[in-house]
Amino acid sequence: MNKAFVRESEGDDEEEEAKAAPSLPAGTRNYITPGGHARLKSELEQLVKRERPHIVEIVAWAASNGDRSENGDYIYGKRRLREIDRRIRFLTKRLEIAEIVDPLRQGDNNQIFFGARVTVGDIDGAENTYTIVGVDETDVARGRISWISPLARALIKSREGDTVRFQSPVGIREIDILEVVYQVVD
Repeated sequence: MNKAFVRESEGDDEEEEAKAAPSLPAGTRNYITPGGHARLKSELEQLVKRERPHIVEIVAWAASNGDRSENGDYIYGKRRLREIDRRIRFLTKRLEIAEIVDPLRQGDNNQIFFGARVTVGDIDGAENTYTIVGVDETDVARGRISWISPLARALIKSREGDTVRFQSPVGIREIDILEVVYQVVD
């Protein structure tokens, strides 16, 4: 196979990194829970100490086999190495600017801040529970929403019993805050 079809330009790495990473608004801090910080740190350690050295071994072995232009192990290994290096750069940058906020320090506060687990009810009587977390911890399936999301921004500084209006993708919604709890975010 011709190298022109497998070679990727160096500028593509930054573009891919920017697309994959949830962005932070300019001038804001990268708030993160202790659990989220530990997960990012663990992933970085896994990549640096285990996965990258393993791929480097494979690439070195594949390179020693000769013709690299048609060597699948070499081509895939180099591509995987670029992906790993991109993720390592991303995690390193995120951890450098991370500001750890422990939700347990809020105590019995019924006002909503970062790290709060909030139960809300809508007009139809449906209840949902959300935990306000950092942009790198967002997981909608588990009810974890980023502190910069429209819903979280509407909820922040509100209290139990308040009614909040916010702009959702389907239009303006109104929800009632039923419960605010601060607990460990695993």
